Amino acid sequence: MPARAPHEVQSADLIAAQASVVRTCVRAAWLADRRDWPGLHDVFAEYIDFDYTSLHGGEPLRMTRDELVRGWRTALSGLDATQHLTGNHLAEVDGDSAVCTASVLATHVLANDEGEPTWTIGGHYRYALVREDGTWRIGGLTLTAEWTSGNPDLMLLATRYLPDELVQSWQDR
Repeated sequence: MPARAPHEVQSADLIAAQASVVRTCVRAAWLADRRDWPGLHDVFAEYIDFDYTSLHGGEPLRMTRDELVRGWRTALSGLDATQHLTGNHLAEVDGDSAVCTASVLATHVLANDEGEPTWTIGGHYRYALVREDGTWRIGGLTLTAEWTSGNPDLMLLATRYLPDELVQSWQDR
């Protein structure tokens, strides 16, 4: 088999890196929907720049992965189900850093007596990733919410169904 030209090897490596970046981003949504908190912990870098201001207002946050996973666990555990569908991923890799953008359709479900049982958000994510010891991890996550439908109070309603230890662990942070 003839040797590859250097640019061909580089292109193959770049394609593999882009695929790994996209897989990391997809895993974050998949693991959150399955409530796999240890697995979710592994897809994030030690510190995460987190920006959901387009949805909630306020200021972007910098937090540890433990704080992020604990927050998501608290926010999602009171719901009956979630489904975060991401697609149209575009990954740009530069050495050990990468940026991936993706469309998102996030549906949250909770049977309740106070309104619609679903709240859906449409928009896109921007992930900033770093490669640590050969593994891509998310170090930044920005949601740009472009529209919502359904019951915007669903997340607040879900806190009523949380186990006391989850509420206490969130309040203690």
